[in-house]
Amino acid sequence: MEAQQKLQAIVHNIEKVMIGKKHIAELSVVALLAQGHILLEDVPGVGKTMMVRALAKSVNADFKRIQFTPDLLPSDVVGVSIYNPKDMEFHFRPGPIMGNIILADEINRTSPKTQAALLEAMEEASVTIDGKTLQISKPFFVMATQNPIDYEGTYPLPEAQLDRFLLKMKMGYPTKMDEVEILRRAERESPLNALQSVITIDELILLQNEVNEVAVSDMIKDYIVTLSQKTREHPAVYLGVSPRASIALMKAVQAYALLKGRTYVRPDDVQYLAPYVFAHRILLKPEIRYDSVTVEDIIGRILINTAVPVRKMDQL
Repeated sequence: MEAQQKLQAIVHNIEKVMIGKKHIAELSVVALLAQGHILLEDVPGVGKTMMVRALAKSVNADFKRIQFTPDLLPSDVVGVSIYNPKDMEFHFRPGPIMGNIILADEINRTSPKTQAALLEAMEEASVTIDGKTLQISKPFFVMATQNPIDYEGTYPLPEAQLDRFLLKMKMGYPTKMDEVEILRRAERESPLNALQSVITIDELILLQNEVNEVAVSDMIKDYIVTLSQKTREHPAVYLGVSPRASIALMKAVQAYALLKGRTYVRPDDVQYLAPYVFAHRILLKPEIRYDSVTVEDIIGRILINTAVPVRKMDQL
């Protein structure tokens, strides 16, 4: 399948920079295909910034970086209208959000007011300045990084903001062998400098449209909704996932199936992606958190205790 070849080329390209992180590269491509956004949480120095730069270079996209700090203002993100005394008119100066692939670095180090400036852009792919709505050109993809919330100087993201992210994932430390290989490749020059694009923006947009053609049977839809409802009914859960999460999971599994060269979604696609789509959208009851039970534990139990739909593969 031509689509799979192009998508795997992106993954392989990212792997030239991100050693031992193929699953992270694949999930990033899935979110990009599904026209969603990613929240990447981990400690500093594990390659979060390099990951999104490699993705932008691989698809030849307009890359912008926003370094979030406590004093960052909303206008620093979306842009501002500036008065020009020569023609006595206001002219819009676009902010860094007006790009294709956006790195929102350390998003939880800025104030909630500035975090909220991303909401419209991430949901509607547009920004409103002085009552005028401006569309952001496609493709539009935000990969936000955040340090763990127990780090000093961080502000937890509100639930409404978290719900805008299609996936949340962690990089994790590399293995010893992978880290040695990282040193070898970085000995003379950063491997990012030699990275070349493997597809064009127009090809990427066509692939995004192709995601909608991936078949999702009624059986799979029922399975997704069943999982969503069980998060709302679980006794340990204070806030379960919304219908937006069900839609997000369906779009994610469609993109994942296309990445794997299939025209249909399988139940194991849902099982694989559900933790990445659901975990950041679920709030546990306080007494459960004190028992060291994690959201991932709850999702795992729900998946184990939910019957997997079975049907002949040619009917999926």
